[in-house]
Amino acid sequence: MDLPRSTPSSTSMGKPPSQEIYRSTKTYDHTEGLSCCFRQWKVSHSHCRLIHGYALAFKFIFATDRLDEHNWCLDFGGLKPVKEWLKHMFDHTMLVAKDDPELPRFEILQRDGLIEMRVIPTVGCEGTAKYVFDFLENYTREQTKNRVWLESVEVKEHGGNSAIYSR
Repeated sequence: MDLPRSTPSSTSMGKPPSQEIYRSTKTYDHTEGLSCCFRQWKVSHSHCRLIHGYALAFKFIFATDRLDEHNWCLDFGGLKPVKEWLKHMFDHTMLVAKDDPELPRFEILQRDGLIEMRVIPTVGCEGTAKYVFDFLENYTREQTKNRVWLESVEVKEHGGNSAIYSR
């Protein structure tokens, strides 16, 4: 049997050439201890309107069209400040949406030392994914001089529920 000596290129098959993209992922699992609580005050029909908590997990997908001098998409060692920021934001904290009508009550709990409150635009997996994406995208571009971009952030409440934000 004769085997072909080379594979036809995508241009010889009528397809435009594609740009190579390298992707790397970084995961902070439920075991990281990023345990926070929140309530989704706008969902009056659901028990999610009540304060509840999760040990959140995060998955980041980074991409580049050119590797660095070490042949890496991203040096994961450079994410140590990101891990510290995640701990600051989500380790034993209470996330409160900036438009939550009970924000003044949460401020009293914060003042009295009963909670570590973080006010963010919206709460829940979707809002948290966007909030983290906005922070991490800027950090990634600054650290890599725009060589690497953030493709997506996934936030998991547990093994069954997650949300992904990308641009």
